[in-house]
Amino acid sequence: MIDSQKILATAKKTIVSESQAILKLSDFLNEDFVKSVEIIYNSKGRLVITGIGKSAIIAQKIVASLNSTGTPSLFLHASEAIHGDLGMVQKDDVVICISKSGNSPEIKVLVPLLKRFGNKLIAITGNTTSFLGKESDYVLNTYVETEACPNNLAPTNSTTAQLVIGDAIAVCLMELRSFTAEDFAKYHPGGALGKKLLLRVGEMLDTTHRPIVSPDSSIKNVIVEISEKRLGVTAVVENEKVIGIITDGDIRRMLNKTENISGLTAKDIMTVNPKMIKSTDLVSDALNILEDFSITQLVVVDENDYKGVLHLHDILKEGIV
Repeated sequence: MIDSQKILATAKKTIVSESQAILKLSDFLNEDFVKSVEIIYNSKGRLVITGIGKSAIIAQKIVASLNSTGTPSLFLHASEAIHGDLGMVQKDDVVICISKSGNSPEIKVLVPLLKRFGNKLIAITGNTTSFLGKESDYVLNTYVETEACPNNLAPTNSTTAQLVIGDAIAVCLMELRSFTAEDFAKYHPGGALGKKLLLRVGEMLDTTHRPIVSPDSSIKNVIVEISEKRLGVTAVVENEKVIGIITDGDIRRMLNKTENISGLTAKDIMTVNPKMIKSTDLVSDALNILEDFSITQLVVVDENDYKGVLHLHDILKEGIV
């Protein structure tokens, strides 16, 4: 039978062990870290990150983080590098090599080749006196006393330390480049943040099904228009200019107050001066207006040209919240 308390204790011990290992990394930061960041920042080439085993997996994650934050990077598997992929490395590229021991056979073969090419080499290693440590131009120390693994074998604390150093490099480069949320969105156009910062109202607006009635339209026609366009609202347009809107809520309130609606028209129940937005405005701005005024629809108008209606549900479907 599984001992739940023992499982929780082991999990907590692992988390504490890794957090303590990470905290000690700050003591290892020195001028080599500063120079490494400076060289990457001033490089005319790309940043190539290589490693083998678990370090290779960490390298791929660091590459992903750097690419998404404005530093062109690519991953080079140390084993594949010595079998042809070394051609990926160009003369202006900076290379980071990740290895806990710094003495892996593949690393010992790869490092002299990189040195021969003349590329600046940065080591991320837990053994600064290793082959990698001695041959690199700059060394970033990720030493950990033990792994969280009960047998002190499986890379746990060591790989977390490598990852944290990679994150530290990425964040430093972001600050040097004054990398903004808008910049981040450019590299994540399909994500929620990208949509929030880049998507324009016109890009998600259905202009072919604009709910529209005239001021003299009958209430029946208003109801039909609202029902057919399924936006819960219709614009009231006169001389190609929006002069008001009618929502399904307006219809319900009218029915509660009025016994005879046969003589009523759209202009009798419309709300004048509705909230409007331009098709060139950001969807995030539209969302702010909807939230501020506790409404669910916005009339989209460009220079008195009625484009359609943006509904809150359309925004939510895009994952913009």
